Amino acid sequence: MIRTYMVVLPLSATTILVALPSGANAQVIIAEVIKAAIKKVVKAIDLKVQRLQNQTIWLQNAQKTVENQLSKFKLDEISDWTERQRKLYANYYDELVKVKAMIATYQQVKHLAETQTNIVREYHWAIALFNKDNHFSPDELTHMESVYKGILEASIRNLDQVFIVTNSFKTQMSDGKRLELINEASAKMDDNYSDLKQFNQQNITLSIQRSQSALEVKTLKQIYEVN
Repeated sequence: MIRTYMVVLPLSATTILVALPSGANAQVIIAEVIKAAIKKVVKAIDLKVQRLQNQTIWLQNAQKTVENQLSKFKLDEISDWTERQRKLYANYYDELVKVKAMIATYQQVKHLAETQTNIVREYHWAIALFNKDNHFSPDELTHMESVYKGILEASIRNLDQVFIVTNSFKTQMSDGKRLELINEASAKMDDNYSDLKQFNQQNITLSIQRSQSALEVKTLKQIYEVN
């Protein structure tokens, strides 16, 4: 069952709509406003995903350095240390362990970034096909866009939660709390992706049901990659 996604038009759009008569012209304005809002959301998503990917790449490179350093400082294998040396290298070792734990967290963040990318890709794929499908009315296409807008905005809120976690490395947050936030955002992001695919499948099924011939059904299944 698809969750309900609230769609809120910007104040400027609301003002425009109030000034317009109801009917076809108003419907066109609504559709354009929603499309413009979606473009902004997609652009924001792309920037955030790129930022997460850059951070992950940096940490992957850092991981190699950390692992090399950890292999050099096996404290229990080093004998005949002075107390000063023991404290010096013990502190360094502890810091490297913390960095390694941080890298492990970013591996989970990488999954979220990939899921968000798949959501945007799935949206572009579906709406491009639905816009060419004559089985859908302009009103239905506008409704689709509004649902997509809600899903995309929900996904970017989950992405923002990831940035709370990444910024938490500069502030106080326990590893348990950090992992809890990551897992929560990941679960919600997976739900967004599942809802999007389910919504697309419902629309594909509707289009096929409206077909007038076996040939048309076969063609649509090929276009929508349905077995």
